[in-house]
Amino acid sequence: MSNWIDSGGDEPRLYNARPTNCKSERRRSGGATRWRGVTRLAAALVLVGLAAPIGHARDRGQFANTNADLKAWFDGLRSGKGPCCSDADGSALSDTDWDSKDGHYRVRLPRYGSGLEGQPQELVWVDVPEEAVISEPNRVGRTMVWPIYGYMGVTVRCFMPGSMT
Repeated sequence: MSNWIDSGGDEPRLYNARPTNCKSERRRSGGATRWRGVTRLAAALVLVGLAAPIGHARDRGQFANTNADLKAWFDGLRSGKGPCCSDADGSALSDTDWDSKDGHYRVRLPRYGSGLEGQPQELVWVDVPEEAVISEPNRVGRTMVWPIYGYMGVTVRCFMPGSMT
């Protein structure tokens, strides 16, 4: 009996703290953890694969009949804030949605980049920075704006004044 008391047999021990001499037990617990990680990775890849087709760009043919020279001109438009991208990213404005005062422009744009279906969006007046104004002649005649929607609200990347007729 003294051997049992001297060996610490009367002290409680946690189940998982018990020593094991079996190598297969140690390997099994490490293998289970490894398989759990592989399974999670595979599940994440499957979810990414299922979500990928949602974000693909589509050519709906809306620019099939455009003039190649005009398209190249749009693609080359730049303001002081960088390239305007193309005519697909810009929006034509009516004369009531922009004005000029003391040499500065402002435009009326939707507050958010996308709205709820069937509900009108709130329009807000946005000042056009000087560096966003395109200085070269307007070849299409319409007033155009290239808005950027971000977490700080709407800003203007490029603005091309029209004829205001």
